[in-house]
Formats: sequence, structure tokens, C-alpha cells
Amino acid sequence: MVGALGDLARLDLAKRPPARHDGAVPDLDLDWRLRLAAFDALRAMREARGGVVRLADLERGFLFEAERIPLINARRGIWRPRQLGADGAALSVVTTPPKAGKTPPYDDQVGSDEGWFVYRPIFPCYVAHDDPRELAFYLEADVSATRPIVSEEDFVGGAPRRAYATTTVKVRLHQRRFRELVVAAYRERCTVCGLRHTELLDAAHILPDRDQRGRPEVPNGLSLCKIHHGAFDAEILGVDPAYRIHIRRDVLDEHDGPMLLHGLQEMHSRRILLPSRDTLRPNPEYLEERFERFKAA
Repeated sequence: MVGALGDLARLDLAKRPPARHDGAVPDLDLDWRLRLAAFDALRAMREARGGVVRLADLERGFLFEAERIPLINARRGIWRPRQLGADGAALSVVTTPPKAGKTPPYDDQVGSDEGWFVYRPIFPCYVAHDDPRELAFYLEADVSATRPIVSEEDFVGGAPRRAYATTTVKVRLHQRRFRELVVAAYRERCTVCGLRHTELLDAAHILPDRDQRGRPEVPNGLSLCKIHHGAFDAEILGVDPAYRIHIRRDVLDEHDGPMLLHGLQEMHSRRILLPSRDTLRPNPEYLEERFERFKAA
């Protein structure tokens, strides 16, 4: 979890071919090489940490043609390294951290119920248009933001596909936020078995997100390892409003080896592990409604 590092923000990698005011031709070859190297570095950081990255790694940056280039500058929301020149386009944009009692300034803001939030690299992004009167500009994600980037040709695409990609990215950001908050609330362990391997932990919705009340908030979530998440979704495992675990009767009667015995059957009648703060505990009304579905299965 990178939230302990302080005020962090979502990171966008912006790209617009640089415009020179003196009529000179910019070094687009350098521009592409540097950006593709930045994308490679970000991809490696993201894969190493399950999708989020640390502030220290972003500030350390990456090596490009024997020079180290930071991916962000913590003192600047818009960062352009000197290698891109005075008229070069920005390399990265960081959104404004949310503040208590204030409306987030951007509709893609990803805030945290705990006063912290994490960097989630989204790249590449394009500057779609700007509004000088509002001192604002608008970014769109490319479809490459949801798959590996191979070459410069990957950047060629029209506005409709970028709009679709931007919507997809926003959904993933909210899913990532939900997971980070729920897993942190349960102190990075499975609420059923106590497993502490974060790479095997998911945030399971109690009420589904298609439900009007099924918001991506900690009281509507359970931190579950992948086997117990699957069992919960399949109505093999249920949790009643008193936080007690139930295993479906037909599964209790099965005989199918140690995984079934120790992974599911022995969990029956135990109480789940709960967040230390009452406000983060599962909503009993949500659990009761979900438990009725379990009993009817």
C-alpha cells in the first residue's frame, strides 16, 4: 500500500506533438523515444506493484540515453523535463489532491475515505481540447492505456475510441480505489481465513454495483482471498448480519480432499475478521439482504 507515503494523486501521461513558436521543426523522434521509454518504465513499476506505483519511484524516474528523467515533479502539477525543450509538450499531469469539505475539481478525481489515495498510472493520454477562460484542459485516454504499447503507430486513433477508452479507464480507477480501501480496512488480510498475501486478495461487493445502494465504499465490501471471493459470489459461502460465516449445506456434506475441508468446511460458524473502526465494518443491512440470497441458493 502506498497511501502511507502522503498526499498522492493519479498520474496521467499526456501527449500532444510539440508546437514551436519560431517555426522550427521539433525533434519528434526524440519526443517519441522519450515517451515510449517512459511508458516502458511505468509499465514495469505498475506490474511490480499490482497496478499502483510509489511516489519515490515516480520521482526517481527512468534512464533515457544515459540520463535519469523523473516521471513527475511533486512541486508541479504539469511536468515537462528539460530534455523535451522549452516548447515541448508535458510528460505528465497530476490531479489535485482532494480536501475535506471541498468539491473535487475534476470529474476523474479518485479520492479516499481514509484521507489518502494512490498513484494509478494511465498512459498514454491526449490533450483533447483546452479552455483558456477556465484555465482548464481536457485529457482523453488512448486504447493503449488498457493494453501494451508496441510502437508509435499505437497512438494513431480517432476521438470515438479515445472517448470509449477514457470511460473504461474511469471504471477501472473506481474499481482500483474500492479494492485499495477495502483491503487496507481489513489490514491486508482475508476476512474469512486471515490470508495476508495481498496479491491474492480481492474486494468483494456485498450488494452488487448494479444495485443503486451498491456503492464502492468500504461498508459495502469484504476483503476476501480469491477462493473465498469465488465461494461468496457462487453463494457457497455466506456471511450473516452477526458477522458469522456459513457454508452451504451440500458443500458441508461433501468429501473432496484437504482444500474443501480446510478452506471451506472448517470456516463454517466462525466469525469474520473485522476492521478496527466501526464505521468501516460491513453494513448489517446489506449483509442481511445478501444472506437471504445465500439461503435461497
